[in-house]
Amino acid sequence: MKLVALSGSNVGTKTRTVMEYAAQAVMAQNPDIEVTLIDLAEEDMVFGDGRNYTEYTGDTGRVTRAIMDADALIIGTPIFQASIPATLKNVFDLLPVGAFRDKVVAMVTTAGSAKHYLIAQQQLLPILVYMKAQVVSPYVFVEEKDLNRGRLVNDDVVQRLDRLVEDTIVLTNTYTQIREAREASYGF
Repeated sequence: MKLVALSGSNVGTKTRTVMEYAAQAVMAQNPDIEVTLIDLAEEDMVFGDGRNYTEYTGDTGRVTRAIMDADALIIGTPIFQASIPATLKNVFDLLPVGAFRDKVVAMVTTAGSAKHYLIAQQQLLPILVYMKAQVVSPYVFVEEKDLNRGRLVNDDVVQRLDRLVEDTIVLTNTYTQIREAREASYGF
């Protein structure tokens, strides 16, 4: 299984901190999973211009191909101005409409205030569903107070992240088995 942990912003460190934890949790729960951590702050991404994702080169091509090759994704996003960052939206714009078909996608959001709790459900979830993702529910919401000096300090958040990782792995394995059984039933 291939899993991409995507830190969906080109600024800040909170989301990266949480996504690093999630990637490590995946490897701790199942060391056979190939985990790729992508931090958009470290990538030189171009804006989507309607080309097929395979036509992009450089960081943009590498990131889009890693996402398309993945069986599962954990997408982490900060909330800016009550919305997801443009850098994350651009990643979605670079991909085809059915990019997440047969993929399990989990969501993690970081925000400075509890007021932004529903942003993932109102803005990110519709995009993922439109792109055909099997979305893990519930998502994990992390507030600024849950982090201190680049570390997660809230045990409840850590437990919720561990559960999200476990659910992502189980759902990915389950959907893979169902899909393989369905394909085997065709007999050709």
